[in-house]
Amino acid sequence: MAILFAVVARGTTILAKHAWCGGNFLEVTEQILAKIPSENNKLTYSHGNYLFHYICQDRIVYLCITDDDFERSRAFNFLNEIKKRFQTTYGSRAQTALPYAMNSEFSSVLAAQLKHHSENKGLDRVMETQAQVDELKGIMVRNIGIL
Repeated sequence: MAILFAVVARGTTILAKHAWCGGNFLEVTEQILAKIPSENNKLTYSHGNYLFHYICQDRIVYLCITDDDFERSRAFNFLNEIKKRFQTTYGSRAQTALPYAMNSEFSSVLAAQLKHHSENKGLDRVMETQAQVDELKGIMVRNIGIL
């Protein structure tokens, strides 16, 4: 049970990636990126023995590929952490960056977080609770905005 591949992209333009092992992950990822709508969203696709989890926010897609028995909550905890680190590091520069512009710097962050989230089950409960709190805050902010 592991996260096998991670990518940060703007639409179909890959900005950074890291693979845990060999395979045709990049080829399949490019096909999936082409199908992801540009609005803010999060979803999991299933393909064979793999799950493709993604979060799309502000046209930037954070995507990872896992074994089909990897817990979705752990995958989304990983993606939320990657999203936070990427946004903090690059901000709006990601909206105009060239392909692989962030790969030399950010692939090491992807690798470290990929390893950490694949191996460390002890933090799951804390991270899951934090993710739920963050999601509730977002819902509350949207509801207040409606008033």
